[in-house]
Amino acid sequence: MGAWGVKRWIVVYVVVLLGLNLGINVNAQQVPCYFIFGDSLVDNGNNNNIQSLARANYLPYGIDYPDGPTGRFSNGKTTVDVIAELLGFDDYIPPYASARGEDILKGVNYASAAAGIREETGQQLGARITFGGQVNNYRNTVQQVVQILGDENSAANYLSKCIYSIGLGSNDYLNNYFMPQYYSTSRQFNPDQYADVLIQQYTQQLKSLYDYGARKFVLIGVGQIGCSPNSLAQNSPDGRTCAENINNANKLFNNRLKGIVDEFNGNTPDAKFIYINAYDIFQDLIDNPSAFGFRVTNAGCCGVGRNNGQITCLPLQNPCQNRDEYLFWDAFHPGEAANIVVGRRSYRAERSSDAYPFDIQRLAQL
Repeated sequence: MGAWGVKRWIVVYVVVLLGLNLGINVNAQQVPCYFIFGDSLVDNGNNNNIQSLARANYLPYGIDYPDGPTGRFSNGKTTVDVIAELLGFDDYIPPYASARGEDILKGVNYASAAAGIREETGQQLGARITFGGQVNNYRNTVQQVVQILGDENSAANYLSKCIYSIGLGSNDYLNNYFMPQYYSTSRQFNPDQYADVLIQQYTQQLKSLYDYGARKFVLIGVGQIGCSPNSLAQNSPDGRTCAENINNANKLFNNRLKGIVDEFNGNTPDAKFIYINAYDIFQDLIDNPSAFGFRVTNAGCCGVGRNNGQITCLPLQNPCQNRDEYLFWDAFHPGEAANIVVGRRSYRAERSSDAYPFDIQRLAQL
């Protein structure tokens, strides 16, 4: 090898090394697009301009995000932002509210704070885009993809390679079932029956997504709502013990959600479904906080009242200084530090229980 060849290899080696050291993604984008359906855990601006109390487009939300407040219910990144980075996207997936033109070809985020699987969920907070509404918005996007790519076959082929992330259900418990003063569901259904009803409706929406081209599905389980600062503030005698009635109901839903992964994988051979066990990943963070750098797991970094959990952050409120040491950012939502852990373990499972039957990284390769 000549002197020039040696120099060239040294340059390549240094560039790769720099990329690794700086955390730069030297991987190519692994899928053409990433579509996101969900609630406030992943909303990145769809509720900003609707008549809703569930909004986060003001400081201190976004205090650690490069663009400041965007509508993300976090001090910084959400789990899907982390996953988008790991999938090799140069930028985060745009919200449906502002996605225009060819931008939609890399995917769209349809998530809406307070949204649920059931149409009435979250209505006490005002306007929100339900799971059904998000699926309708996706249908509109598909029509635009057909126009951009020229025909339905090209669009179908393109969309079949994309990843579809769905994370709903939290509000169907938080802002429905366990809010008997506003909703009658807890009087109509026991927790088993309610989980069945939710899964039936969820399944119908998944079929609609499948009918409109979705083939790679990531179904994200409900986290431990009973351990949020809000639940602790309302239900915990010592401000630390999680509300087991809420968590047990969440587990009933999650078990069924994992079950429909098997059902769809068995009945739709051209599609692949996986389940992300957010509940147990979060359990790790609560059980072993110091292993992940957390010091406070039972209170929000920002909020009002007991456990900083009575309500979410007020506009221009001063949050805690040591934000990465708090598991929760506000009364309901994990902070960026926790979102990074959950996002990374969703993408690349660290335990066999993190993802079923495999993780997002493997799904992207199929």
